[in-house]
Amino acid sequence: IETTGLSPQYDEIIEIAAIKYKSGEKVNLFSTLVKPEYEIDEYIIELTGITNEMVATAPKIADCIAEFKKFIGNEIIVGYNVTFDINFLFDNLLEYCDEKLSNDFVDVMRIAKKVLPELSHHRQKDVAEFFEISIDGAHRAEADCLMCNECLENLKMEIKAKGVTLDDFIHSYKFNHNGISAKDISTEKTEFNEGHPLFGKVCVFTGTLEKMQRKEAMQLVADLGGIPGDGVTKKTNYLILGNNDYCKTIKDGKSSKQKKAEKMILEGVDLQIVPEAVFYDIVLGE
Repeated sequence: IETTGLSPQYDEIIEIAAIKYKSGEKVNLFSTLVKPEYEIDEYIIELTGITNEMVATAPKIADCIAEFKKFIGNEIIVGYNVTFDINFLFDNLLEYCDEKLSNDFVDVMRIAKKVLPELSHHRQKDVAEFFEISIDGAHRAEADCLMCNECLENLKMEIKAKGVTLDDFIHSYKFNHNGISAKDISTEKTEFNEGHPLFGKVCVFTGTLEKMQRKEAMQLVADLGGIPGDGVTKKTNYLILGNNDYCKTIKDGKSSKQKKAEKMILEGVDLQIVPEAVFYDIVLGE
């Protein structure tokens, strides 16, 4: 989808597109511009190329969201940073059709982060350029669908090239993202640099890390003499922020851990909230 902004609560959908694939072949297309209640601002016009003149005769969201749901049925939705789209679609379907969007979905960005950890960023544009996929028409819904599918197919080939089956990849992904507990992390080191900033410090992680799995980051903390934690408490010294964009339950960009930490800091608790990049600087003692 293309929208007038980032908030499903305050912004509007201005274009919807979906392509159905069967056995890798394109079999059907849904695509429509959507007339918003308010004018599209210059920034969005520049970004998407969608003008107020283009949507002047387009259907309103109330008239096309039901058709979109009919088109996708119960199929799995595949998209890039797809929870952004899901949040808008969910809210509009509920408002205008009194129906909840309950389709399963796959976020290609999450796959890209695991398959291509060497990339410094994992925007769809970055992954497309890595695979030499054309980014012409980016920020138009149908073009983004085509680009997303090409990225997914190339990522699947990367997985197979590493001698890993898709089933094994999915199992590994689930293993690395679920069931991680601080009590399962220990270190074989017996000597530590007690002057290191993380020595004796309780470190808690939230969101998806860009450069390593959470389990690896927790192990890194333990090997430096730090203490990995699961939840934010008064004993927590650092809350390290990963990416929450993928999370279906988060709409304002802040996890419950971050909100709790911010509240505790205001109450005077000695706790620092740091981005992932700053965490690596601390690890290096910078």
